[in-house]
Amino acid sequence: MSRSGPAHLLIAATAHGYGHVAQVAAVAHGLRRRDPHVRITLAARVDQGLARERMPAGTTLLDLALDVPLPMDGPLKVEWEAGLAAYTDFDADHQAHLAAQRAWLAESAPDVVLADIPWLPLTAARALGIPAVGLCSLSWLDILTESPIGRKLPASLVQHMHDGYADAERFLRPAPSMPMAWLPNAQDIGPIADVRPRDPAGLRKRLGIDADTRLVLMQFGGAGSLVPPADLPLPPKTLLLTPVPQLAERPGAVLIGPAAGQGAPAVADVLAGCDAVITKPGYGTFAEAACHGVPVLSVPRGDWPEEPPLVAWLAQQVPFQTVPPAELAAGRIAEPLAELLAAGPVAPVPATGVDETVELLWPWLSRRG
Repeated sequence: MSRSGPAHLLIAATAHGYGHVAQVAAVAHGLRRRDPHVRITLAARVDQGLARERMPAGTTLLDLALDVPLPMDGPLKVEWEAGLAAYTDFDADHQAHLAAQRAWLAESAPDVVLADIPWLPLTAARALGIPAVGLCSLSWLDILTESPIGRKLPASLVQHMHDGYADAERFLRPAPSMPMAWLPNAQDIGPIADVRPRDPAGLRKRLGIDADTRLVLMQFGGAGSLVPPADLPLPPKTLLLTPVPQLAERPGAVLIGPAAGQGAPAVADVLAGCDAVITKPGYGTFAEAACHGVPVLSVPRGDWPEEPPLVAWLAQQVPFQTVPPAELAAGRIAEPLAELLAAGPVAPVPATGVDETVELLWPWLSRRG
């Protein structure tokens, strides 16, 4: 039965990693372009400043812990045993968590739920008869089972994750994704990225720097940061731009993003206009670099199960090199960075996954009348 009023999309995002917010934010903006009146709610335990920067204006933000983040020791190292304990404890209260999520979903009464990728909102939505779609380049089931703690996972946790993901209306796998071949409802789509106008000249003018200065974005996600030496050698006429205050406290670096205050360039605008990116393997930055044609210098994570498909895909899209963490810590990145800067930007990969997701969600959001 159709209902009056604006359509309502409720987005449930995991508490682990900013890349998940970046994925759903791109879709939310795509929906707003199609219907400026669509109502959007983001439920997640994430940094509110980042959520406001990324999500469309007017998005309702709910500070809810829908799952648990994997504990990290800096941006590269997962504390797997601590993660096993956190997920085990969370699953021990499965019925209570499920009841709570059913309650707020019933109160929110969305037309459709988009989960990236907590599994319980998908289960709760199905129990309430609310259409629900999973969207992510990974699932926590695949990450955990392919990790060093894979053999130690409680059977109940595995079953709950499996049922949540498999019972969704669809599980969208944006390129590049883990295979997740076990999913009966999987649908492959193109990359998802927040594509912004590439305006290097405008970015340099905004920063008040010379036209021949090369701009390099350095970011490693939300779990701490790698800290290169203060006298990090860089290629000539190169400026580092970073959203991390600790990294910006060095010569040749400038703070950007929410931490820099009002008026500072947003991270997404910097990525769109920079000459290269230094980062770790993660969907958000990798996809956005490819969809803007920006070269990438990547610091491997080692035991992160999603890393191989991400790296294999990105290396085919843009100039790409890796540098071991020890080399970055020692400050030895000038040579590979110079090679990437010499290669320059390339033709961007179309971010077709945004429109594909909007098209799939739209029938549920257009049934009001």
